[in-house]
Amino acid sequence: MRFFVSLLFLLLSASTVAAPKADLWPYWQQYATSNSQKVDHSRWQRLLDKYLVVQPQQTLFRYSRVSDGDKYELDRYLRDLAKLNPHQLNRNEQFAYWVNLYNAQTVKLILDNYPLSSITKLGGFFSFGPWDEKVLTINGKALSLNDIEHRILRPIWRDPRIHYVVNCASLGCPDLQPDAFTASNTERLLEKSATRFINSRKGVNPQGNKTQLSSIYEWYGNDFGSTVQLQKHINQYRQGASITLGKVSYDYNWSLNDAK
Repeated sequence: MRFFVSLLFLLLSASTVAAPKADLWPYWQQYATSNSQKVDHSRWQRLLDKYLVVQPQQTLFRYSRVSDGDKYELDRYLRDLAKLNPHQLNRNEQFAYWVNLYNAQTVKLILDNYPLSSITKLGGFFSFGPWDEKVLTINGKALSLNDIEHRILRPIWRDPRIHYVVNCASLGCPDLQPDAFTASNTERLLEKSATRFINSRKGVNPQGNKTQLSSIYEWYGNDFGSTVQLQKHINQYRQGASITLGKVSYDYNWSLNDAK
């Protein structure tokens, strides 16, 4: 029995390497070119202000400190987003909508199941995490977190920096940003997120003649391009000496980004 459980864990862990491909869900392509409607993300911002802890190499979340009142505020924020029709938003508002929705829903999943050591403990017995579970309904369509990331954000915007702004509540993940996304700050936050991750040890960690990279660059290699293209991308944001991607290893820490 112990052997079976160990083998199952290894198989599930290995499946994370075969990350979902960008597979467009055409329904979500529609947008309003001239609509100036703005989405209110202030509730999400207040939770970030109150519970996010920004450290030099890592941001953490005070899950254990979140009050019942603030859990209600998070639920209300998600319900308000679910009432909106993203088709009626312009492209910039849509991007902020989907990123904030993904990150806020991830925090809710952790709070609903807290305490736990890793988000990978969620989901069914044969699941590695909750990402395929239908956890939201938008425009009458049941959505999973994987739907938002891999069927909406990645194929519509085709920007590798998306991987730096959707947060999986893990220490190895690019940090949850202290600012909620809006139509006006999206480009600044994308650049800030890329810079912060690439200059963190969990993102890019030169070790002599070797470089340890986040597994994100392995799982989503198609989004970052060839080794030469990835090297150029990394050096664009590096604040120290440029790196050369020769001998490369990959690592990822699935422990919860919990501020104890």
